[in-house]
Amino acid sequence: MTYVAQPIEWTDRGVVMLDQRRLPSEEIHHTYMDYREVAAAIRDMVIRGAPAIGVAAAMGAALGVQQSAAQSVVELCAEFEEICGVLAKTRPTAVDLFWAIERMKARFAELAAQGLPLGRIKHAMVEEARLVHLEKKATDEAIGRFGAEFMPPSGQVMTQCNAGALATAGIGSALGVIRVAVDQGKKLHVWVPETRPYLQGARLTAWELQRGEIPLTLITDNMVGHIMKGGKVDAVVCGADRIAANGDSANKIGTYQIAVLAKVHNIPFYIAAPTSTFDLSIPDGDRIPIEERSAEEVTHLQGVRIAPDVAVAHPAFDVTPARLIAAIFTEHGVAQAPYAASLRRLASTNKKLPSAVSSGR
Repeated sequence: MTYVAQPIEWTDRGVVMLDQRRLPSEEIHHTYMDYREVAAAIRDMVIRGAPAIGVAAAMGAALGVQQSAAQSVVELCAEFEEICGVLAKTRPTAVDLFWAIERMKARFAELAAQGLPLGRIKHAMVEEARLVHLEKKATDEAIGRFGAEFMPPSGQVMTQCNAGALATAGIGSALGVIRVAVDQGKKLHVWVPETRPYLQGARLTAWELQRGEIPLTLITDNMVGHIMKGGKVDAVVCGADRIAANGDSANKIGTYQIAVLAKVHNIPFYIAAPTSTFDLSIPDGDRIPIEERSAEEVTHLQGVRIAPDVAVAHPAFDVTPARLIAAIFTEHGVAQAPYAASLRRLASTNKKLPSAVSSGR
């Protein structure tokens, strides 16, 4: 499948990222050669989207190990804890970040326990980060195949924020579902809310869909109810940054109100996300930490003040209750109510995806 964009890549020069803050007007790539630079890129939203953040964290951890001046495995162990700690402090809501860090920690512990020399450990950690990226690509395509079955043969679909290639480092989760459905011959048109205040819908999703030659219409966030009331939406599919054990799902702010409006208008609301976004350690969405971002992202637009100097609330995510979600598409299958059972079943699936198997270690 053709990739309309790739937000991150491991190269011999360092970790290369497409600066999503500059899209769609400029396509600028940065090369990072220090894990602290990768952490700053995650925090400052050079790269964003839960799965892509996970890939970035894995590459940041590998970069830190590769560039380490440690003279022994013991020294490197102590330094690796610090590397992972810096990366873990970047974005609190996206569970993929912590999933990737824990995976890299587990791989490091496995390598250290084998008594391998430093050079072998460094090489293997880089390979693990690259494997994470390959698996994310395979995961997206599997999610797309499961979700495409739920898309109408011909109709209109709404999404929120950007859950495309830019957010996952693959073909996308929610946009991956749409892309696979279109590739299968379904005739879809996509409604794209702008997603204030960071405009991920207007800047990123519209850009991706246009590049992929998928018909779309951009709307402001406060048009959603009007569009739905007019009978112009057949389904809604969004991504997720963290999914609790009961199916409550955190996604970009504004998703909850779209789900409520979809329920009122009898429109099925779907979530598309990898099982790495599951957080079965928390019972419900009330336990999901919600990132509060800078007030300036609300009061300013491209550096220009658009609001007076007043108090600002800026939660970056909201939580959609499971009762509003018709199904959750994952790489291992489709979860439906009761979610406590179906999510647990999918989380325990050990089936490897093709790209993960072929890459090996």
